Parts: sequence; C-alpha cells; structure tokens
Amino acid sequence: MKDIKWQELGFSYVKTDYNTRCVWKNGAWGKVEVSDSEYLPIHMAATCLHYGQEVFEGLKAFRGVDGKVRFFRLEENAKRMQRSGEYLRMQVPSIELFEEMCTKAVQANAEYIPPYGTGASLYLRPLLIGTGAQVGVKESTEYTFVVFVTPVGPYFKGGFAANPYVVIRQYDRSAPLGTGIYKVGGNYAASMKANKLAHDLGYSCEFYLDAKEKKYIDECGAANFFGIKDNTYVTPKSTSILPSITNKSLMQLAEDMGMKVERRQIPIEELDTFEEAGACGTAAVISPIERIDDLEMKRSYVIAKDGKPGPICRKLYDTLRGIQYGDIEDRYGWVTVLE
Repeated sequence: MKDIKWQELGFSYVKTDYNTRCVWKNGAWGKVEVSDSEYLPIHMAATCLHYGQEVFEGLKAFRGVDGKVRFFRLEENAKRMQRSGEYLRMQVPSIELFEEMCTKAVQANAEYIPPYGTGASLYLRPLLIGTGAQVGVKESTEYTFVVFVTPVGPYFKGGFAANPYVVIRQYDRSAPLGTGIYKVGGNYAASMKANKLAHDLGYSCEFYLDAKEKKYIDECGAANFFGIKDNTYVTPKSTSILPSITNKSLMQLAEDMGMKVERRQIPIEELDTFEEAGACGTAAVISPIERIDDLEMKRSYVIAKDGKPGPICRKLYDTLRGIQYGDIEDRYGWVTVLE
C-alpha cells in the first residue's frame, strides 16, 4: 500500500500508476489497454474539443474491514453513461466493457485503495470522448473510452457536517429540455460561474431553481436535493436534473425506514417546512443543509436549527456508507465485490 496520509485526503486529483483505455473505430471496440501515461493523444479537430461530445461517470471503490474491495452500483453507472452517450450521438461501451475497464483500473492501482476506517475511498472516473476529426457539426467517427482512478477524502471540508447554500437566480445550469438529465461536461462548465460566486460569498455551493419559471427547487450545485418532513422523503421531479444514483439508493433506504417517498415539484417557499434537508451524490454521499439563503429575495430558509445534521440524514448516511463498505447487508445487490 502506498505511503499516503489517507485521513488528510481532500477531493482532488492524486496521480496513480495506471489507467485503462479502449478505442472505437471502424465500427468496433478494440482491445482494452492498461496505460501508465496520464495524457491522451487527441487530434486538434476532435469532436470532444469543438462540439462537446464528452460524457463521464463518477463512482467509488471501497475497502472493507474484511479487506475485500467493493464497487457501489457499477451497473447503474454503466447504464447512465450509455444514456448520456446515446443522447450525444456517441458510440457507447457495453455494460460488460464498462465493468471490465473499471475492474482492471482498480486492480492495477490496488496500492492506492485507502484502508478501511480512514474515511477515504478510491474514486473512478470513466470518460468517453469523441476523438475523430470533424469540422462540420457531426458526430465523431472514433471514440476513446478511458477509466482513471484517484484516492479521495470528503468532498466538503469537515466531512459530514451541515453546510450553507445560496440560491443563484441569475444563472441556470441547464435548460428544461436540454442536457441536464445527462452527465455531460457542458453542464458542469455551465455551473462554474455560479459556483465561484457562491464560494466568494462564503457558501459551500450554489442552489438552482428551475430554469423555466424560477419557482421550484432544482439542484444543489451538481448534486440532487432532498428534504425530510412528516416522515416523508421529498425530492424534486424535473426535466433538467441528473438522475442521481445516490439519490435513487437513498429513496429505497428511506422506504426501508418506513418513510413515504415523493418525487414532485417543490416550490422554494416549501423549504420553510422541512425538518431536515441534504444534497446527495457520489462525491459527498450526503451533505446536510444548514440553511439556504435567497439573497435576491432577502429570505433565509434555516433548516438545521442547531447547525447540525439531523437524525434521519445521519441514519441514511450511515446506512448507505455501511452497505458500501460491507458493514451492513446488501439486500439489493448494489455492491460488486472485486475478487
């Protein structure tokens, strides 16, 4: 195992030894290669550079107390990449190819998988890009699929703690019938200005309303929102939100806890009624929300009255993490054990 201060890791890139690659051209995927280079040779007219033919995924591998390594919802990430790539008219990897390349990338970098109990994990970034040369607006004739890994710690400083968010009304992350439901790089590029503004104002992240009417809760930065009230787990239903695999998992766990689950439009004024709320995604799992400030409307929605995560957020977080690390029984087949 590498000599890394695992407890001090943040959520940033750490060089590892190998990545996996595969190229689609002439109508077929080639052989999977294991590379020790951090760089890709790309034609200057590649469609990923000019026309945004780029999709990616994010998932984690965890080392359990038994020493075994577990992927969380590997197949779901493969399916989401397929949906994203198909929308951008890309050739997408099969579920089998996706799983093979993720497995080989983790196996090749086994020394970078953080030890159990450190709170760190191995983050995988599968990346699919159009690498064929085009000048006109047209899909590529060649695609490169890459999986690299990097050890990471908590996404937010302080780990599982309540954080403040701010509503940014002057920018939208995605259009109602655009690419918001797909994991494409352009959505994240579109959020960088609002994210920088939120950080400059002292907030953990920006908070978006729906792009069409500016009335309903959409997303917390690049994470899904959920609120808890009256023994109900409520999360937005929107045509511009990425379907979070973490949120999907939390909805199932909430039902297991005896809660109702609702996916519906949530007017921003309803924030006043939530007992707990959080932002959820692969990177942070759950980031409990302390408050959401709507500066333009001069409103502050304080959710965590004592400034601490609530008991339901804590239980959801602990249960999901327990399944990921193998401490809690995986009743739904979410975990893939790396043999």
